[in-house]
Amino acid sequence: MPDRILVLYGSYRRDRMGIRLADYLVRNLAARGAEAELVDAKTVNLPMLDRMYKEYPRGEAPPEMEALAEKIRTADAFVFVIGEYNWGMQPGLKNLTDHFLEEWFWRPAAIASYSAGRLSGARANSLWHGTLSEMGMVVISSTLTVGPIAATLDVEGNATGDAGKSLDRAFPRFADDLAWWTEAARAQRERTAPPY
Repeated sequence: MPDRILVLYGSYRRDRMGIRLADYLVRNLAARGAEAELVDAKTVNLPMLDRMYKEYPRGEAPPEMEALAEKIRTADAFVFVIGEYNWGMQPGLKNLTDHFLEEWFWRPAAIASYSAGRLSGARANSLWHGTLSEMGMVVISSTLTVGPIAATLDVEGNATGDAGKSLDRAFPRFADDLAWWTEAARAQRERTAPPY
């Protein structure tokens, strides 16, 4: 059975560059046999957080929220594609994640960050580690940092130049780490029910 991996991306900008990295990840995870699916916060378009999914009476959540909750619940793992806004988190992705809580529990999460500059979103990458852990995920130690993104990936998400070669070299370890934790978490959930 292939690993079901959600690749979550959160920029709402008109000329967004991070979608290149999201596309790269979906394609390369699928090439390794995973069932990878992009969840684009802009396309899902949840409202600013007013009420979490769990706060709606059963069957009364908006349809797009209900559909996403089901995708999250049935995923084996998550990859968060994160940009850096003024040393911080992208609000679109943070808003999407905050609509849910228990749905994220007991699965691994990986972080792939990017920026237009040489720091590759590293500051936001660091911020997301604690947030995802608090939301009940096991954050793997391998991360991808991509920057400058325009020199790393073309508009179709294909690796280009020396920066792209570096990404291609880093990806297998990142994917192997995620696959190991995905298998471990699945085996543990089958062995015993989570404690809460």
